[in-house]
Amino acid sequence: MNMLQLFEKKKQGLELSQAEIQYFVEGYTTGSIPDYQASSLLMAIRLLGMSDDETFYLTKAMIESGDVIDLSSIEGFKIDKHSTGGVGDKVTLIVTPIIAALGIPVAKFSGKGLGITGGTIDKLESIEGLKTELSSQEFIDNVNKHKIAVAGQTGNLVPADKKLYALRDVTGTVDSIPLIAASIMSKKIASGADGIVLDVKCGSGAFMKTGQDAQLLADTMTAIGEKLGRKVVAHISDMDNPLGKMIGNKLEVVEAYALLNGRMEETHEDLLDECVVIASLMYQVAAGVDEAEATAAVKRVLADGSAAAKFEEFIVAQGGVIADIVQKDTAYKAAVTASAAGTVETINALLIGEASVSLGAGRVTKESALDYDAGIQLIAKKGDPITSGDTIAYLYSNNPIDDETVSKVQKAYTIA
Repeated sequence: MNMLQLFEKKKQGLELSQAEIQYFVEGYTTGSIPDYQASSLLMAIRLLGMSDDETFYLTKAMIESGDVIDLSSIEGFKIDKHSTGGVGDKVTLIVTPIIAALGIPVAKFSGKGLGITGGTIDKLESIEGLKTELSSQEFIDNVNKHKIAVAGQTGNLVPADKKLYALRDVTGTVDSIPLIAASIMSKKIASGADGIVLDVKCGSGAFMKTGQDAQLLADTMTAIGEKLGRKVVAHISDMDNPLGKMIGNKLEVVEAYALLNGRMEETHEDLLDECVVIASLMYQVAAGVDEAEATAAVKRVLADGSAAAKFEEFIVAQGGVIADIVQKDTAYKAAVTASAAGTVETINALLIGEASVSLGAGRVTKESALDYDAGIQLIAKKGDPITSGDTIAYLYSNNPIDDETVSKVQKAYTIA
């Protein structure tokens, strides 16, 4: 078997066998298959697609390329969630303490952000003292004691995905549904949870731009999970508009904490609604209850303060300082004003995400340094009435803010 044989089969639109896919994943992970050959196969997959069986074989081979985390010493049904990424998506910070407050163990491994998609680990690391690098024993002990732990991925968790994703990022092959599905599900399965809720984002600020593609990705990932013995539910949510009012690492933590404490004037109903839906699905999967019972339980722990208390318990358990969860002054601040009067029809999430990266809140490369306090505060949201000259957003950064970034945020607003 060699890579030329795999190229020829894929070029002709034929399916690769499990052995052929295993050969490719093992060879590329260990370095016996060079980048240029792997790139050719990835582009063929991007252009010609993969069957359901091929996607499953790819996911399985990627899982087997490294460690699989054993969470059997954690009591109860372990639940995890994954978002395909969006702008202002701080849902994990809110739903994980909600579920933990309901007595369900949440064992979550998260990643760092790249580009306009913020990473949960970056947001948590914006809190003074908080540790996201936990040993296996620390992670398990925290979940058993506090019902929640969120940590960065271990060094040998799905090494095939680390190599393949880095190559896809520079070869124009990121936007392939089979490759996205295998990347996400290999990490989720290897992370050891019993059940997974997938939040598939759809719109201008997401990988999936259309509802049809989002549904296909959701169905593909759900099928993979079920074949591998996990309970998996997928939910498709809007990412044409940013979620909530804050975009940026510390800013999003501040907003999440405000929502958990019922300070709705500091956040927005769209974020609350999304969190209730995702938390309800997580509770349904883990506890086996119906939607009405799950939704009522989620709203109860939000209202009685137990979700907020669990959030604080989780932050302190991982070394974080609660008093540091406040919006910090930045060296530079700029107001964005409305160019016309009317009603905010939409806010382009892609443009807002690009602007936040320009301010220092996101990475251009994996080596980019973050400005944890940088970001955007949306004053006007979809449906809000405004007059010309009103302040619709504030920009924050510890580096000078250029006119182009201000203009980009202004252009993101469509005013009807």
